[in-house]
Amino acid sequence: MAEDPDPETAAELAALIESGDTAELADRFSGTLQFGTAGLRGEIGAGPMRMNRGVVIRAAAGLAAYLKARGHDGGLVVVGYDARYKSADFARDTAAVMTGAGLRAALLPRPLPTPVLAYAIRHLGAVAGVEVTASHNPPRDNGYKVYLGDGSQIVSPADTEIAAQIAAVAKLADVPRPESGWQELGDEVLEAYLARTDAVLTPGSPRGVRTVYTAMHGVGKDVVMAAFARHGFPEPVLVAEQAEPDPAFPTVAFPNPEEPGAMDLAFAKAAEVQPDIVIANDPDADRCAVAVPTADGWRMLRGDEVGALLAAHLVHKGVSGRDNVFAESIVSSSLLGRIAEAAGVGYEETLTGFKWIARVEGLRYGYEEALGYCVDPEGVRDKDGVTAALLVAELASVLKEQGRTLTDLLDDLAMAHGLHATDQLSVRVSDLSIIADAMAALRAQPPVSLAGLRVVSAEDLSKGTEALPPTDGLRYYLDGTYKARVIARPSGTEPKLKCYLEVVVPVAEASDLAAARVRGQEVLDAIKKDLSAAMGI
Repeated sequence: MAEDPDPETAAELAALIESGDTAELADRFSGTLQFGTAGLRGEIGAGPMRMNRGVVIRAAAGLAAYLKARGHDGGLVVVGYDARYKSADFARDTAAVMTGAGLRAALLPRPLPTPVLAYAIRHLGAVAGVEVTASHNPPRDNGYKVYLGDGSQIVSPADTEIAAQIAAVAKLADVPRPESGWQELGDEVLEAYLARTDAVLTPGSPRGVRTVYTAMHGVGKDVVMAAFARHGFPEPVLVAEQAEPDPAFPTVAFPNPEEPGAMDLAFAKAAEVQPDIVIANDPDADRCAVAVPTADGWRMLRGDEVGALLAAHLVHKGVSGRDNVFAESIVSSSLLGRIAEAAGVGYEETLTGFKWIARVEGLRYGYEEALGYCVDPEGVRDKDGVTAALLVAELASVLKEQGRTLTDLLDDLAMAHGLHATDQLSVRVSDLSIIADAMAALRAQPPVSLAGLRVVSAEDLSKGTEALPPTDGLRYYLDGTYKARVIARPSGTEPKLKCYLEVVVPVAEASDLAAARVRGQEVLDAIKKDLSAAMGI
């Protein structure tokens, strides 16, 4: 409390001491928020187990020491931030620490999408970048995402080396934090990013799709609207209640398009104005969600469906050759591999996270099922919800001109490669030991069958494979017609246990599609039930 630079969190600690809330104090001081390959992420509050200015200053000092130890003294660090509580404070503290450590710092001019920061690193020739964001986490969370000079997020061993430097920081008072000296960037970086979006679209392609757009109370609106206007698309109709940044995220339980209810306002607006598609970003606009009209209302496409649609579109636009690689994480649909194989395009699987996808040699396109798409790796080596939205809009426009829809193209892909039905069993917990116990139960007694399908292969990914480094996860392949696959893993960014399920149902002709969808969902539901029992959840 004595060294806390933030009067608000210092007062918070004083109040906890005054009230005698020893349980809460014990929780906040039970350790330190761990710096890992996702950087830092946690609830905002006082104490070393929370996100606060003291924790961020130490993290920045550790990153600065790591960069200097690697010969980057005097190098440029770009800092961006979203519109969450304390984000601007954390960003300014980071710029001050970098400046005090003898590095150069440049601060983005206002809350902007994460992909703008990822772009700025390479554009400005920086040695590292920091984005202050908790992406789609609950309102009380914030985070600290670190990129190195190649524009990719850090991977091991950089995370452990930075963590060691953070641990070596003694007193906050010993960390120099000048009041000025860093560069405050203007809009030139944003303008350069928008100019770079030209590379995503084919000159002269159709641009007629009508869109409803929601920023989910985040920072995407102005950049998306500018990008759509720049490229001649009709102006998207905004979901007004969610258009402006608001760290309280008042209209949603969780500011994630995948969460139940999060898209309700967007669907209400769509019912009113009857667009061709609905597009949503998450709060830091690095993810892109897409919804399509059906006979029963609007349906959110799964990330795997959008991932396949964009891959098919890129192939149609002329992407070919094994030196152009389509990549995805192991939890994403195997359909991408089949599209790549049919098109003669390279293909690679990685561990979960764009920190791995972005490092694939020859990457031309990467995605993962959690609504993340990298459609311009030369511009942004990370998922980018803005350029993904542009590419979706172009594809929908091309299909609209042909009298077709995104759903029609999904049917084509099912006819060509089988119906790839995917689903997720996701369990949010308040006690992380529940996740550890569930994974331990699966390891101690692996299921021998799921949904009546025999488990023919069980891999413990913590031991690594020939193609993948070790990660905490389990992968099962099931016997039978449906080429079923299951992966169980703890989430890297949220208190969730996630199980990713896939079933491939053969389709002989178009009239079989409806029955194949029903059958696919039946098998997925049965797998979920049996998997829950095996985990004791």
